[in-house]
Amino acid sequence: MIGLKRLLPRCSTLSRTLTLNLRDSVVDSISEKNLHYPILLPRLTPKRFLDIHQMRSKAALEKERARILDEMSRGYVADMNEFKQHGGKIAVANKVLIPAMVALKFPDLEVSFSDGKTMKLPIRISDNADAAHKSSVPKASLVCLSFRASSQEMINSWSAPFAEAFSKSEDVHLYQVSFIDSWLLCRSPIKRFLLWTMKKPNQESNDALQKHMVFKFGDHYYFRKELHILNLLTGYIFLLDNFGRVRWQGFGSATKDELSYLVSCTSSLLEEK
Repeated sequence: MIGLKRLLPRCSTLSRTLTLNLRDSVVDSISEKNLHYPILLPRLTPKRFLDIHQMRSKAALEKERARILDEMSRGYVADMNEFKQHGGKIAVANKVLIPAMVALKFPDLEVSFSDGKTMKLPIRISDNADAAHKSSVPKASLVCLSFRASSQEMINSWSAPFAEAFSKSEDVHLYQVSFIDSWLLCRSPIKRFLLWTMKKPNQESNDALQKHMVFKFGDHYYFRKELHILNLLTGYIFLLDNFGRVRWQGFGSATKDELSYLVSCTSSLLEEK
């Protein structure tokens, strides 16, 4: 027993010596290869991961706080007071096309059809598109946005004459987008039922123009911010080119002159190469 006790300290000393020698040899090997592992390793510590998580959380909190303040400053009352002043006509529609160089890109928007299928708007030419893909992209798309049921008649004042004017054009698409942001209506079972009630019997049409009524469920705050949409009681009309750029814009109910602007600008867009 006494011999064993004497042996244990020696083994411990030998083990520490071997460990130190091994460590020194590894460090020397790393230094010879100019690998700076000691610099990289501290970035992978749990403390570092915690700091990154906290930074992201703080950024998310600041973003959410700014959103709450923004939405508190623009409520239903403010929209209604503004609507009483202009009747939904925020501004007069463009008379000519917006130059492509300064045109705003329409943000991506995933929408649902009444049969439950989804698609992403806008349909545009991608950077690496082949000839077949380019030919399938419409040269002009009219996208009508309705955030409240009260604006549906405004949307119809644009979409019906537009569909009649370009009924024979295969290069034009028409989309009527209804936004549904109610938490209850966005729940999966109710959402499916709602889409089912929106189904219409198939009607044969000889029109070449593609017309679609689609729905966007859920939050749309950041989508609206990109398009500078404030008042939700009016309708918004966007004419897009084949690259998804906003080349013309209208608001509220259409006037006779504004419809002529829309038809003229769409025709000009179809002639662009």
